[in-house]
Amino acid sequence: MNDFPAISLSTLVPRTGKLFDLAITKTLDLDRTWPSDRGTPVFTVAGRYASRGWTEWTQGFQYGCALLAFDATGDARLLELGRSRTLEHMTSHLTHAGVHDHGFNTISTYGQLRRLMREGRIDENTWEMRYYELAIKTSGAVQAMRWAGTAPVASAHSAQALALGYIYSFNGPQSLFVDTIRTTRVLGLAWLLGHKLMHENDRSADLLKRSVLHGLTTNQYIVFHGDSSHAYDVRGRTSHEAIFNRNDGAFRCRSTQQGYSPFSTWTRGLAWAMLGYAEELEFFKTTDPARFKEAVTIEKADVLRAFESAARSTADHYLDDASAADGITYWDDGAPGLANLGDWRSRPADPYNDHEPVDASASAIAAQALLRLGRYLGDGAGQRYTRAGLSIAHTLMDAPYLSTDPGHQGLLLHSIYHRPNNWDYIAPGRKTPSGESSLWGDYHLLELALLIRKIAAGQDYAFYL
Repeated sequence: MNDFPAISLSTLVPRTGKLFDLAITKTLDLDRTWPSDRGTPVFTVAGRYASRGWTEWTQGFQYGCALLAFDATGDARLLELGRSRTLEHMTSHLTHAGVHDHGFNTISTYGQLRRLMREGRIDENTWEMRYYELAIKTSGAVQAMRWAGTAPVASAHSAQALALGYIYSFNGPQSLFVDTIRTTRVLGLAWLLGHKLMHENDRSADLLKRSVLHGLTTNQYIVFHGDSSHAYDVRGRTSHEAIFNRNDGAFRCRSTQQGYSPFSTWTRGLAWAMLGYAEELEFFKTTDPARFKEAVTIEKADVLRAFESAARSTADHYLDDASAADGITYWDDGAPGLANLGDWRSRPADPYNDHEPVDASASAIAAQALLRLGRYLGDGAGQRYTRAGLSIAHTLMDAPYLSTDPGHQGLLLHSIYHRPNNWDYIAPGRKTPSGESSLWGDYHLLELALLIRKIAAGQDYAFYL
């Protein structure tokens, strides 16, 4: 179990200032140098952003970085960049029926612009606000169309729901990804704005219900709880993927696309689960119980218990089993090269080792999750998580993780995209990837920093504002 030092908000706020100053320069540089015909920048190669075709899930992070940096600094150039590029390039994402990533692209752009207007950070304009909200409604409904039902299995992990289902991944209707738990917030926000998905013969599907059932299905089949006969059932461990038989909706097996194996923990997937559940708990806490039950047909209290179990279990696994002594994690806690590092959990992570790469992007996502969960639970039960989140943030906003080199376009160093496919750049003379950045890593580091600033100022910062 990690014993993290006590880091105060007053200590961290100056570090966020340095980060946002870097973000101004690097965000403007990327926008100026990136050719619009090259697709979406994904990760850096020798310090310069490059594209990597798979799905276009990172473009929202590019413009979202500008909006987050504007919120922190007031630099009008970043607002203009984020707003204009959203209008120019993000429309096609709203109706992209082939991906499970709507929450990533939509909330980081249209959602951020809506929040900034609601908070008075940008001038109020009725039609502009309606445009942002129409975009969110459209994206939420299109995301909800990728729906697959499952055979019901009564369990506390799924709040005893009589019917379950999930938003299926780009692999097809048989595939549930752990990543998607953080993208389903677009369904919740679209529901909050009064929207629903319409089918043939005017049948409607409730967006909050689909979001909740997806989270319960993920908790049932992706998150381990330490209470089954599975040989690798460690409480809080997550698989990347669950596979279902589409003939009858029955669960068949676990799998992975980006982890080492179905029986180890791909740490960015774990972090997505941590943050997705923590944010949903914040959101559900603000909803009226009667309205919640009318939409979902399950008692709000039962759903909260299941989601809180998932959030706490995954957070505990991250802290107790999957991260090094400083809270930074390697890309997979079962990666075979970790055996060559000896007792790697007893000392800070080494991003320059020759055996397995660190994934700092997973740690940035996890740190935000820990802070949100800690605040949700309060000073008693949440103290451990809050302390860990602040400590990890403190580590990430300094060397060797913060990129201060003006020639390097990234902000957060030592990010990993797809280790099994060997997509990440390995510098000459090195044996493992290191020193590179990703758009999701940069975005989530900025989002973490903004959250810290908002907490320090006594302000709320949530996707549903």
